[in-house]
Amino acid sequence: MRVIRAEVLGMCFGVRDALRAIERVEEPEVVTIHGELVHNEVVLRQLDDRGFNSVDESNRNAVPQTSHVLITAHGVSDRERGRLEASGLKLIDTTCPLVRRAHAAALQLRDEGRHVIVVGKPSHVEVRGLVDDLPSYSIVERACDVESYPHDRLGIIAQTTSIDQTVDQIRAAIIAQNPNADIRFIDTVCLPTKDHQRSLERLIDEVDAIVVVGGRNSNNTRALAERARERGRPALHVQDESELDIDWFHPEWTVGLTAGTSTLDTTIDAVHNALTALAERLEPALQNAR
Repeated sequence: MRVIRAEVLGMCFGVRDALRAIERVEEPEVVTIHGELVHNEVVLRQLDDRGFNSVDESNRNAVPQTSHVLITAHGVSDRERGRLEASGLKLIDTTCPLVRRAHAAALQLRDEGRHVIVVGKPSHVEVRGLVDDLPSYSIVERACDVESYPHDRLGIIAQTTSIDQTVDQIRAAIIAQNPNADIRFIDTVCLPTKDHQRSLERLIDEVDAIVVVGGRNSNNTRALAERARERGRPALHVQDESELDIDWFHPEWTVGLTAGTSTLDTTIDAVHNALTALAERLEPALQNAR
């Protein structure tokens, strides 16, 4: 078995910036993280060990009891930011700049009087933040969810970690089902996500199977695994090296390795080393087959 790493994999600059910001916090016990800093279980365990407080992403209505609240890389709406500040909390803001750009695009389309269609997962924390300031919006996850909307002016943006192909399909469906509408599209899929996806496309052509490293709740990590399967390659999504199963691999395979934008370098290296060790264990089986 041979292992090939993707040219682009692992943490994006937005995640690195968020981790640097939280490393500078001297008193973790006075800070509540407003959700999950990033969707990576290894990072979340480290923050818990340091003493940070946190609230569940699905239930952030209560006012934190600490003096400080940390806005995660996924961002929040202006409405939510105002609510927290009005409660007397001091904000530590680690919102990714590219998520800020998506918020600005949504507000621009709103100010143009458009019904805003957000391509993304309705339950995702970033998407909830994007729509919270919008008086008129729809969230569309798949092209089959597109409707004929009762609005003359439509705007389209996407969750920053969406797959380009999915955005293109949904955009085409919106245009087809709303032929008389004035439609404006602003591309808000972030460049690191695009780079990871393009690198995966090149990798798929060289391998028999793909291992994708990243958090279970990471949208872009899951999207990488889904895309590999769409292209006809078996894909194994693992959070760390402990989840690798030797029985999943074939001795003759060339295995591609990629990772989501919130995956630590150390985790990727540990998985790579474990795959190399697996390859050595599988080598006798390959020799016997010959």
